Amino acid sequence: MTADTLVDALVLVGVIVGLFFAIYSLAINSSFILLTILAGIANWRQVRQADFAGFDETFTEHVPIGVSILIPAYNEETSIVASVQAMRALRYPDFEVVVIDDGSSDETVVRLVEAFHMVPAPLVVDDAVPMKADVLKTYIAPGGDTSLVLVCKPNGGKADALNTGLNIARKELVCMVDADSLLDPAALLHVTRPFADDPTRVIGTGGVVRVANGSVVRHGEVVDPRMPKRFLPRVQVVEYIRAFLVGRAGWSQAGGLLIISGAFGLFRAASVRAIGGLATDCIGEDAELVVRMHRAVGDDDDSDERIVFVPEPVVWTEVPEDLSALARQRRRWHRGLTEVFARHKSMMFRPRYGVIGLVTLPWFWAFELMAPVVELLGLVYFVGVLIVLGLENAGVLQTDFVDAWVVVLLMACSLAYAFAVSLFALVNDELTFARYTGVRDQFRAVAGAIEEHLGYRQLTAWWRVRGMIDGLRQSTHVWGEMKRKGFDTRD
Repeated sequence: MTADTLVDALVLVGVIVGLFFAIYSLAINSSFILLTILAGIANWRQVRQADFAGFDETFTEHVPIGVSILIPAYNEETSIVASVQAMRALRYPDFEVVVIDDGSSDETVVRLVEAFHMVPAPLVVDDAVPMKADVLKTYIAPGGDTSLVLVCKPNGGKADALNTGLNIARKELVCMVDADSLLDPAALLHVTRPFADDPTRVIGTGGVVRVANGSVVRHGEVVDPRMPKRFLPRVQVVEYIRAFLVGRAGWSQAGGLLIISGAFGLFRAASVRAIGGLATDCIGEDAELVVRMHRAVGDDDDSDERIVFVPEPVVWTEVPEDLSALARQRRRWHRGLTEVFARHKSMMFRPRYGVIGLVTLPWFWAFELMAPVVELLGLVYFVGVLIVLGLENAGVLQTDFVDAWVVVLLMACSLAYAFAVSLFALVNDELTFARYTGVRDQFRAVAGAIEEHLGYRQLTAWWRVRGMIDGLRQSTHVWGEMKRKGFDTRD
């Protein structure tokens, strides 16, 4: 093979690879546009129905659906009291709050006991789902009030803590909420509505997770939502809006909701117990639980149960504000997704699993699991093209590889398309729920949608690839801790 022939072959390969990246970018962003349209339909329907939902009737129902709110906590002393205050202030007729302290080494337990004057009380802990260790101690509110329960156990991880909560929960539904989160007062009224409307089929629902950083909190409630001033949390606001008000809402509208966030998910307790609770050997225990529930439904020929997303109920959470904590979080999330696919890959392209098997799982494999790999390879390819073009201009190579302006135009179009997806998500949010009303906040949101592509997205892609490698290698996972600032409670 002559040198000219080799160069021509490499040029052809380069063109084919470039065409692949262009098609992949077009496909992923176009699919998000379609999800945006579906989400817009779902969100508008939710807003239009809100005035006629009859939430006040829930308080007069003779037999309301009881909810056990499970809060796994590990070293959450800065936010646990505000979080429990928010739960206790919820507008709902029948619920209990169960905090499961997972062997905290800080003053999480002390803060709770002092803030709510809790007293030790022996409670019966069922064995419906396996637990790694026995419960050490249980507390209740004064006067025998079991609407607030604190369970202390040895450290076993978030999934084990939730399984312990499942064994002590007394209500028909279980709501799993992170300890660093605050529920809107009417959140349970919204998220339980699908269970009341379709009691025989709905086995799980989820709501929207929003970023609380920079917002003002009073008595456990976000009273003044604000767009964060700092770069990292501001960009994450855009990510969360796109993920929930486009991704989750769109997939739910299509009948293919795959994931309910561990920060805010509501399930029929019997359905979760029937499949053995949450997996304690999987980092992405929340996603794995939902996929396993879908699998159980598909394996049962007589079942038509479903899991849905409700765009109105909101839980507010504190997101990482430093790179090391964010890196650990994204690495952990993608490792969890990798483990979920390793466990349930046999569901893909199986008609018995409906939209989940035929559409959602293949889409998530191509555009979620593999996306960071493709994105990093695309970045390497782009740099390689620029080097070749530079050598051509210097007269070192004579390849006629591609016109420089074509490369720049393709990259610009890809970035513009991705920005448009984020912008559509922000517009969707503004036209429906309008949480951020100030002009300054809206400008910050648009700025975050632009800033996301200037280094941040490439960093997260690298972290996610590392998480995938961790999952494939099944290496030992170290959670690490996120240093929390706590919620802004200024007057």
